Amino acid sequence: MKHLTSIRDLTKDSAIALLDSAQQLTQVNQRTVKNLPALRGKTVVNLFYENSTRTRISFEIAAKRLSADVINFDAQTSSASKGESLKDTAQTLEALGAAAIVVRHPMSGAAHALANRGWISASVINAGDGRHEHPTQALLDSLTIRQLKHSGTDLSGIRVLIVGDIGNSRVARSNILLLSMLGATVSVAGPIDLLPEGIATLGTKVYEDFDQALADKPDVVMMLRVQLERMLTSQGFTTSQYINNWSLDQTRLSALGKDAIIMHPGPMNRGLEISNQAANDPRSAVLRQVENGLAVRMAVLHRVLSGGYSS
Repeated sequence: MKHLTSIRDLTKDSAIALLDSAQQLTQVNQRTVKNLPALRGKTVVNLFYENSTRTRISFEIAAKRLSADVINFDAQTSSASKGESLKDTAQTLEALGAAAIVVRHPMSGAAHALANRGWISASVINAGDGRHEHPTQALLDSLTIRQLKHSGTDLSGIRVLIVGDIGNSRVARSNILLLSMLGATVSVAGPIDLLPEGIATLGTKVYEDFDQALADKPDVVMMLRVQLERMLTSQGFTTSQYINNWSLDQTRLSALGKDAIIMHPGPMNRGLEISNQAANDPRSAVLRQVENGLAVRMAVLHRVLSGGYSS
């Protein structure tokens, strides 16, 4: 695997192999000495055109744990702010020795273009492109669910409910693709204006009422951040209405099964899509997701740059 720009780049077998590698690497991350020499001499560039905390930092730490050299690119202080194209920036970075470019970009399809138009020969990893996809987030979410809810290699029989701003969420798209590939049953719930057209064609059940969705007892409830920055004023969004209908508040928290898990890709808008009580509940796996993000990104970097991982 040379690139990871979409979940569609993976087969079920290759996705499971990545999750297995990431699981091994969680053990490496618990050691006193956490570094591996796997990518010594390689340079990884984090090419981020959008703000990020968890994704950028975990990719940086992941690369360093594998002994790669890391460069963090800030578009606001680079020639990109002067109008330099993505192509020219990427070619410059490759000329300076980049073996892999981890790209986050506001344009859907940016990572795919970088990987497939012949501009560069470096590996490309999609760290989020517009409303399109965020494949490593889906992988870390699947690893978290597998650890907490399933003893097998895939996710057969697990019922996952994804709630909220589905239409603007690249996390939702990647998760629907990967969770379904791994055998989970995926449902979505959200305001009609925030449900993308044709969402049911991906094989998901669609709820227009959060409480009804919870009554069907999902094993996993994945809350999504309300992406106000991507919304149009014509969408008629009101905070109070959203909280009333779609927040995982104390009442809805009480309706969850005692063995259900709560997930959120972050950053959380506490008090909007998720209450403080839900975020801090013992069933919350939010910090486990962050921890698993490191292992998954180590596994992905190793796979694209050297073909695999062995301890």
